[in-house]
Amino acid sequence: MTAPVFRFAPSPNGYLHLGHAFSALLNFDMAREAGGRFLLRIEDIDTTRCRPEYEAAIYEDLAWLGLEWEEPVRRQSGHLDEYRAALGKLEAMHLTFPSFESRAEIAHLVADRESHARWPRDPDGAPLYPGLARALPEAEREARIASGASYAIRLDMTRAIEWAGPLSWWEEGAGPLGEGGHVEAHPAAWGDVILARKETPTSYHLSVAVDDAAQGVTHVVRGADLYRSTDVHRLLQALLDLPSPRYAHHKLLLDPDGRKLSKSTQATGLRELRAQGMTPKDIRRLVGLSE
Repeated sequence: MTAPVFRFAPSPNGYLHLGHAFSALLNFDMAREAGGRFLLRIEDIDTTRCRPEYEAAIYEDLAWLGLEWEEPVRRQSGHLDEYRAALGKLEAMHLTFPSFESRAEIAHLVADRESHARWPRDPDGAPLYPGLARALPEAEREARIASGASYAIRLDMTRAIEWAGPLSWWEEGAGPLGEGGHVEAHPAAWGDVILARKETPTSYHLSVAVDDAAQGVTHVVRGADLYRSTDVHRLLQALLDLPSPRYAHHKLLLDPDGRKLSKSTQATGLRELRAQGMTPKDIRRLVGLSE
């Protein structure tokens, strides 16, 4: 039997906090208990926010917590060609289209539509794509791209769902309503999601689907805030003929006001807590994990 594979995949766009520590330790502990492997992945496709000093701090903080991971660490910035290939496959299947509206133009379109009725939102609360770029003639698309116009590559959600058919995943954690076991995926709730931009040949959703398959991840253990993202990930796995891991979405650690911990909240930053004299054992106690 193949050993189970777990992963922790932070973005180096800030310093780690207690929420990250909980997820990393949980993955590490589950891998150790299952006799499996623990991988670290650096999700650094956002070149405007990711910085080398944050990446170095990730390694430092995780090592201080006592975590050990396999080398080499997969850095998304080193695998852009793989994401381009996956995107190219979806394009060849006629499941993508370029959209050219700016964020301001999309906001204006949403406001116009909401003068009549509330425009639908995705599970994160963002308006669904309201534009008409899907219907642009191929010649006009090519002309705009050739002119240097900015664009985003979107998944044609209606066609993608028709291609993939009904989808589900196995949930070993719990959704917001306590969902577990066999869970039906509802990717339509996300609308025509962005898969790439002119400057970046990938997105969070596309990279995660490709990375988990490339690394042989069998168990995705992550925060409950990403539960509904699994809808999109299952769809991309089906479209790209990638395996589907088991999922376990865990509770989020909240601040005293009941809000999700943020990298900007220094009071819960691992670096600050370490500087105050806390030990890895103290961190485990704070996040509710025993040795």
